[in-house]
Amino acid sequence: MTTTVVTNIGSLVTNDPALGEGPLGLVRDAAVVLDDKTGTVAWVGPAADAPAADTAYDAEARAAIPGFVDSHSHLVFAGDRTQEFNARMSGKPYTAGGIRTTVAATRAASDADLDANVRRYVSEALRQGTTTIETKSGYGLTPHDEARALRIAAAHTPETTYLGAHIVAPEYADDPAGYVELVTGDMLDACVPYARWVDVFCERGAFDGDQARAVLTAGQKRGLIPRVHANQLGHGPGVQLAVELGAASADHCTHLTQADVDALAGSGTVATLLPGAEFSTRAEYPDARRLLDAGATVALSTDCNPGSSFTTAMPFCIAVAVRDMGMTPDEAVHAATLGGAQALRRADVGRISPGARADLALLDAPSHVHLAYRPGVPLVSAVWRGGVPELV
Repeated sequence: MTTTVVTNIGSLVTNDPALGEGPLGLVRDAAVVLDDKTGTVAWVGPAADAPAADTAYDAEARAAIPGFVDSHSHLVFAGDRTQEFNARMSGKPYTAGGIRTTVAATRAASDADLDANVRRYVSEALRQGTTTIETKSGYGLTPHDEARALRIAAAHTPETTYLGAHIVAPEYADDPAGYVELVTGDMLDACVPYARWVDVFCERGAFDGDQARAVLTAGQKRGLIPRVHANQLGHGPGVQLAVELGAASADHCTHLTQADVDALAGSGTVATLLPGAEFSTRAEYPDARRLLDAGATVALSTDCNPGSSFTTAMPFCIAVAVRDMGMTPDEAVHAATLGGAQALRRADVGRISPGARADLALLDAPSHVHLAYRPGVPLVSAVWRGGVPELV
C-alpha cells in the first residue's frame, strides 16, 4: 500500500485557510489522500473530487483533525506520587520530596524500565490523537542520568529537551552556583548529542533570572534552541528572558504583566499553556483570552509529569481551556495542533495540507467542537502517522 484516500469526512480541520473556511481551513464533505511512502499528505479537497488511491477508508461523515502536537511533557521518570496528589486534593499536609522523590526513583530505575515507561505514555498519547510529542529530561540531575534520559527519549521522539535545570540537585542544595556550573558544563556536554532543545525552570525556588540566562545561553552556544518554564507560580523574569533570547516558547505563562503579554505578542515566542497543571494543583488558570486578544501565538500542551499534571490527554486540555481559560473550541483545537507545531518550530505538522506530514486523527463525532462539548469521552477512533495507520 502506498496511498490511502480517507473519504466521506464530514468536517475536516486543515489549519490552512487557503483550503477552507476560517482560520481552521475547515472543509466539509472532504477527502484526504495520504502517501505512506513519502509520509506526507498528497491531496486535500472535496470528496467528490478526490483522485484515485491504492486503498480507501470511509470516514462515515465523521470529523477529522491534524494529529495533536504536544509540545511540553516530562515522560522519562520512574516512581509514583499518588500520595502527594491524594493529600493535595484532600486538603492534607504532605511533606515528601516532590520532584526530589521522582529524581530518586528515576536514578534507581533501569534503562529498560525507563524506556518501557516512555513507550507506554507515548502509546497512550497516540491513542488520544497525539502524533508529535516533545519530552524532557530533568529527573536525573547528574550528567549520566540526564544523558541517559535524553538517549531513551530520543528513541521515541526527535523533540527532546535538556532540562538539567529543573531543580537544584539534592546533593548541591547548599551550592546552587556549583550546580549551575555543572548544568552548563559537564552535564551539558553529556546531553548535547541527544537533545534539540534546552530548557530551564525559571521560578522562585528553582532558578532565578541570572541563573536561567546562564543555562540557556550555554545551551545556545552548543546549538540547542531555548524554551523556558516561565511565570507558573508567580510573576518573574521568565517570559521576558524567553523573548529576549528568541526562545521557541515560554511555557505555563500563568502570571503575566501587561509588559509580558506585549512582549509575547510582539515576538516569535509561543505562549504554551498547560491547563493540566492548574487542574491538578487547584491553581489559577492562565488567561488565554488575554494573550489571544493581544495577538500572541498560543499553544496547548499536557505537561504530562508524575507530580503536577499526570495526563497525556490533549482532548482533556482542550476541554479545560474552553471551559476555564477563555478559549473558543476553534481556538483550542488550533492551539493543540498548529500552535504546538509553532512551539516546536515545525512547519510539517499541525496541519493537513499537501506536503505536510500525513498525521490525521479521526473523531467519532461530526465536528471538532465535540472535543470540548463531550469532555472525558474517548472520541479519537482512528489515527494515521506519517501516512501509516496506527489506530484504525
